[in-house]
Amino acid sequence: MTFTAQLAAAWQRNDSLVCVGLDPEPERLPAALRGDPDAIFSFCAAIVDATADLVCCFKPQIAHFAAVGAEDALVRLIAHIHDRHPGVPVILDAKRGDIGSTATRYAQEAFNRYAADAVTVNPYLGRDSVQPFLDRADKGVVLLCRTSNPGARDLQDLVVADGSGQRLYQHVAAMVAREWNANGNCLLVVGATYPQELADVRRRVGDMPLLVPGVGAQGGDVEAVVRHGKTAAGSGLLISSSRAILYAGSGADFATAARGAARTLRDAINRCR
Repeated sequence: MTFTAQLAAAWQRNDSLVCVGLDPEPERLPAALRGDPDAIFSFCAAIVDATADLVCCFKPQIAHFAAVGAEDALVRLIAHIHDRHPGVPVILDAKRGDIGSTATRYAQEAFNRYAADAVTVNPYLGRDSVQPFLDRADKGVVLLCRTSNPGARDLQDLVVADGSGQRLYQHVAAMVAREWNANGNCLLVVGATYPQELADVRRRVGDMPLLVPGVGAQGGDVEAVVRHGKTAAGSGLLISSSRAILYAGSGADFATAARGAARTLRDAINRCR
């Protein structure tokens, strides 16, 4: 099953637009796990098992694993999700972007080594830098468009030089929707912290799915995200939360606390749909 088919099925089956970001930080792991030599895997797997029926996807952040030499834990975590929770897709948050053989290797890393169902990529180097990802019609390609960080305006709001008057993020959105999405496997990243830009992107790309980080710890407003970003069918969004769910509790019941936080977010989203 393709990534987009899995995502659509998960939206419906779990009645959820929640994407749980898996960004383990060793210093924030519960005390009960700190003596565990496989603590990162144990922590993330427990979060996954506690929340899988409440989400539409999971999004492990590769740097949080690679920085502490836990790439093997990431491989096993994605395999665990596929084995224990089939039908819940996995987006590898890697934000890759390069050219030639390096771009090809990055695609192989995401889809062959880690067996991710989708991957985040940076379109700044142009189409050839993302073509190896686009060519994998069964996989999702999640392209940065209007990111949630304060510095997003430094470049993404610049007016492009084609005479259209479009901002760079608007040009990216239209180009991906019009030219890059031949396989129907593209998504865009649009931050919850910029709801008006989210509405603008939605108008430009139709029903293309949007990955929306920035709720929870970054302060994005759920009601504004849903109102400005949902499709006519009331879906089309992957609303991502990481720290607010992962670290909802710090005791032995951390997974139960994470489940409660994921349920609270799902229900808040659904009240606005």
